[in-house]
Amino acid sequence: MPAPHATPEPDPRNALGRRAESLAAEHLTGLGWELLDRNHRCKQGEVDLVLRDGPYVRFVEVRSRTGDAQGDPEESVGGTKARRVVAAATDWALSHGGLEQRFRFDVVGVTFGAEDGAPVLRVFLDAFDGDGRPGMW
Repeated sequence: MPAPHATPEPDPRNALGRRAESLAAEHLTGLGWELLDRNHRCKQGEVDLVLRDGPYVRFVEVRSRTGDAQGDPEESVGGTKARRVVAAATDWALSHGGLEQRFRFDVVGVTFGAEDGAPVLRVFLDAFDGDGRPGMW
């Protein structure tokens, strides 16, 4: 019988997600974007990465998978998830300078388990708009 306050086993999906977020942040900062925040949470949702790209504040949802048996990871960002990201982005913006800033919503898909062992990153700029509707991807 486990102790009443035993620490649960870590979920390997959480570790994979954190690794994907780190790879995405590293890639995007390598493009010259400035990392402003990670994992901003509020009652309505979460945004994985917040970066500045020139005049834009970019809110980035990072999705990951091992292999492609269930499709590409970015395909898992639907309207409900997009609206939750927008809600969290709005919350972040209200506490960091207001809604006068120019916003973009992007998605980064990271697939682990490629034949050569290197993760594959795909960046989708303007993946959805401020209402959570699909953008240009």
